[in-house]
Amino acid sequence: MTSPARLPLPADTLTAAVAVAAVPLTLAAVLADDIRVRRQLRTARRDPLTGLTSRDVLAARITRLARTHRAQLHVLVADADGLKTLNDTLGHAAGDALIATVGRRLGAWATARGGLAARLGGDEFAAVVLLSPSGTVREIRGLREQLAQPAVCGTHTLRPAMSIGTARAVDLPDAADADRLLRGADMAMYRVKTGQEPCGYVATRHDAYVPAVHGRRPGRPGTHLPPQ
Repeated sequence: MTSPARLPLPADTLTAAVAVAAVPLTLAAVLADDIRVRRQLRTARRDPLTGLTSRDVLAARITRLARTHRAQLHVLVADADGLKTLNDTLGHAAGDALIATVGRRLGAWATARGGLAARLGGDEFAAVVLLSPSGTVREIRGLREQLAQPAVCGTHTLRPAMSIGTARAVDLPDAADADRLLRGADMAMYRVKTGQEPCGYVATRHDAYVPAVHGRRPGRPGTHLPPQ
């Protein structure tokens, strides 16, 4: 018994069938392009030397944690001491190695405490972490010891030295936004770096509200210059 002859599909039906068959391919292409764009955005928001995130991503995390974990929220600003001297004596490759080492160590420390670290630029870093207020000084001193562990760069042994300032949301009830907490931590770091306060110093409300000079914390390079 012979099979009945198959009639050719009408042109409009054939076009619709081809279009339906093409939908999965088109959707796959769109999804692949979306993944590619997302990866590019994530890469653009990460520092190529340390792999740490950017300031805006850090600020967004601070804002979220301030809503859910305010009592434990700590913001840190850390600055490498003597980087210029290191660059001048051993070269920028050694300086880059030091920055990369500090970034890796700070990132691991912050992640282990439910937080996130960022490189703000140059030799300055920041982090948001969740800590018990009663353990702030102990944790910060422990972090400084971790960051100070020797790091090998070629034939040289580098010994990072960091100044760290801290701000706690619980101490600044009317200044818990990301920028204000970062300002307080930055000012606390400056006080530690200049020897005004010991390691573990926590920002006060006064530190968080120190007036900016040309948009910068007093003591930063350029603040002595007249405004543009």
